[in-house]
Amino acid sequence: MKIEDLIKQRHSTRAFIDKPVSETIIHEILDIARYAPSGANTQPWQVAVITGKTKQQISDSLVEAFQSGIKSKPDYAYYPENWRSPYIERRRACGLQLYQSLNIDRKDKLAQQQQWEANYRAFDAPVMLLFFMDAEMQTGSFLDLGMFLQNLMLAAQNKGLATCPQAALAEYTEQIKAILHYPADTILVCGMALGYEDVDAAVNQYRTDRETVATFTRFFT
Repeated sequence: MKIEDLIKQRHSTRAFIDKPVSETIIHEILDIARYAPSGANTQPWQVAVITGKTKQQISDSLVEAFQSGIKSKPDYAYYPENWRSPYIERRRACGLQLYQSLNIDRKDKLAQQQQWEANYRAFDAPVMLLFFMDAEMQTGSFLDLGMFLQNLMLAAQNKGLATCPQAALAEYTEQIKAILHYPADTILVCGMALGYEDVDAAVNQYRTDRETVATFTRFFT
């Protein structure tokens, strides 16, 4: 498949069929993703592939923390403290599309909470991926990891798999690091759901808008 088709077809998938992903395919995808560029060839990414009982343990721990009202404590701030235009409008539109696809009313806080908990189960995908970096790495390494993640998602798309990159899986870092025995001073950057898409699920049908090139580009001659 052409690279432009892979890029345009990739979307965040939030419903998966009950079909395992073989370790061989996961290895093949990671083997492609590792060719991402990185500053001074640091290759800062560290990947944890979570399935089976360990995935269930992590999911249960995150859902329990959320339901107990434990304040999330990520290793870094993903979003701005103060939202302004145009970002706040884009955020609201994204959330509205999600809830509308699930027929969740904006006043139905219980249904919204239950949908949010699905984040901590990686939307019941068979594979949860978690991405770490050593604590001494700086902002540039986040860019490197982002390019690695895009490689990974496109490689997965090319093999008939679906993905959803997730900041939510990095909200309760202490619980995850304790279960996986990762050093406390590592940075848990994000997670990702990986599996085979449920193409009939309504939540997988909507697509968020993208700005035109003219909106975000200035040409200088």
